Amino acid sequence: MSEQRQEEGRSGARSVVVAGAGMAGVQTAVALREQGFDGAVTLIGAEPHQPYDRPPLSKAVLLGTAENSAFDVDFEGLGIRLELGREVLGLRAADHELDTERGPVPYDVLVLATGAEPVRLPGSEGVPGVHLLRTLDDAERLRPVLARQHDVVVVGAGWIGAEFATAAREAGCAVTVVEAADRPLAGALPPEVAAPMTGWYADSGADLRTHTRVARLEPGAVVLDDGSRLPVGAVVVGIGARPATAWLTGSGVELGAHHEVVADDLLRTNLPDVYAVGDCASFPSRRYGERLLVHHWDNALQGPRTVAANILGAATGEPPVRYDPVPYFWSEQFGRFVQYAGHHADADALLWRGEPSGPAWTVCWLREDRLVALLAVGRPRDLAQGRRLIEAGTPMNPRLLVDPARPLKAASA
Repeated sequence: MSEQRQEEGRSGARSVVVAGAGMAGVQTAVALREQGFDGAVTLIGAEPHQPYDRPPLSKAVLLGTAENSAFDVDFEGLGIRLELGREVLGLRAADHELDTERGPVPYDVLVLATGAEPVRLPGSEGVPGVHLLRTLDDAERLRPVLARQHDVVVVGAGWIGAEFATAAREAGCAVTVVEAADRPLAGALPPEVAAPMTGWYADSGADLRTHTRVARLEPGAVVLDDGSRLPVGAVVVGIGARPATAWLTGSGVELGAHHEVVADDLLRTNLPDVYAVGDCASFPSRRYGERLLVHHWDNALQGPRTVAANILGAATGEPPVRYDPVPYFWSEQFGRFVQYAGHHADADALLWRGEPSGPAWTVCWLREDRLVALLAVGRPRDLAQGRRLIEAGTPMNPRLLVDPARPLKAASA
């Protein structure tokens, strides 16, 4: 048997190509090596920068306390080939080729990890001073805005809007946040949970205007739907993100209701030898009984381990690894550390641990007395214990659960 064939037998594929060099893509390439894959691994990224982590962009990088957030990965030492500044344009699955602006790239196995892209505000194209915050270049363009203490309008009071408003206030900018809904985080949390967060904006000196839409943008001004005009030095748009999958149109890859790649519980797509992971893909959760599309850092960290295991296992006959995590994310805003674990959509009870007017509190969602999700503000121990309780499916005692002095793990039934 030739050396090439021996390599193919051990690894299950001579080459794996990963499309996307964010967290999910980088971690997939690293996990393949950690789990023993010895074939060729190529990581393709549209940006020219060394692959980097995104959470610091709205914090240290934006405020100028860090120059970048490059991953501490020895790509050369791991034998991972980087193709940076190379945009993927299409997929021809029948030929096992990925089309890029520099020509086709053949693959034996392909991993789709192109992430998500920010939703743009209609009418903002070409208007000077309008910014997004998704990439390293975005953060670098916004850094002088904060350094010069410009007046800033933030469109959208979601997670990214709150984090940017926090950084802008810390830098000394006057900040107005415009939100079309009646509360911040309207798409993520129910009214009673989001209500105490409304006061965080005023406490920080930011002006939060709910039930308010942008009518149009002008150079140096934002015109609202009530006719008022806000003079600004910069506008930051944070109205959501969507899977970066337009390049897959016509490829045969199944896309879901949100234009995400539809993966199974092994993170395989409907096409042979094609997997999908991270922000661009949804997966079926047996734990929650529905398909989940999770746009958070931890999903991009955990999913790649499953992808790598299943790529190797497909050749070696190892049992498949099914992906069914407890979703988790965190946010630092207005001097508070906010953490969330689980999925509360079909909960039948909501219980509080602590007073929402105080500096630290937790909300727990139950379904049939089992914890399915929790939001912890300044209570990291609740989060850590609660996440394990969700994973285990432990029955809880609601009467004990509401006592904030009692450890969460001691509130089981």
